[in-house]
Amino acid sequence: MKGKVALITGGSKGIGLAIAKALVEEGVHVVITARSKSDLDIASASLKSDNATTLPVVCDVRNYEQCVQVVDQTNQHFGQLDFVIANAGIGHFASIEDMSSDQWNSTIDTNLTGVFNTIKPTIELLKKSKGYIFTIASLAGTNFFPKGAAYNASKFGLVGFSQAIMMDLRQYGIKVSTLMPGSVSTYFNNHTPNEEDAWKIQPEDLGQMIIDLLKMHPRTLPSKVEIRPSIPKPKS
Repeated sequence: MKGKVALITGGSKGIGLAIAKALVEEGVHVVITARSKSDLDIASASLKSDNATTLPVVCDVRNYEQCVQVVDQTNQHFGQLDFVIANAGIGHFASIEDMSSDQWNSTIDTNLTGVFNTIKPTIELLKKSKGYIFTIASLAGTNFFPKGAAYNASKFGLVGFSQAIMMDLRQYGIKVSTLMPGSVSTYFNNHTPNEEDAWKIQPEDLGQMIIDLLKMHPRTLPSKVEIRPSIPKPKS
């Protein structure tokens, strides 16, 4: 994988940053995006390597033109694109009675439309490289729960979107996999990782999974991967 180029949205922390670290260790150049320049600067400093280059770019995936600009910058800087990890996501959790239209729109625009915006501009470059697209969905994309109307809708939609584009793009040699993790120890939804998270999936586990999938024989495509903690949450 050395010398390949990856674009990772939501790459400044959590799952996205862990995937970036795993790829950099393999010699993959990474373009990381996020809405916060300060977060990107901190993340970029943590990814310094003699074997790979990091290009941080401020981008809001809800804005299609910004996503196009990221792909243009990637091509100008590296001259290629091999892997896309559509990871940026948010969560608003409330009953339909309490959820605002802004919360609904923000969730759908980021978690679903944002993935379309991320992937659509990359397709021509990925055709050239016979690249690999990863979408980061969730077990919430198959398991619904109370107060999950917006989040469930976005992740159910993302799973369907990912499987459909997998069928669209495999004729070009482009592979598409969607990862569906359960509980992950990250800062998602204002959570602060702590010692009680030991039972959860760790971000680096997902980074390792991306590497493992990339190293699989190209004849095989795990198109949808559900990932759960091995041990259930301890009972309080």
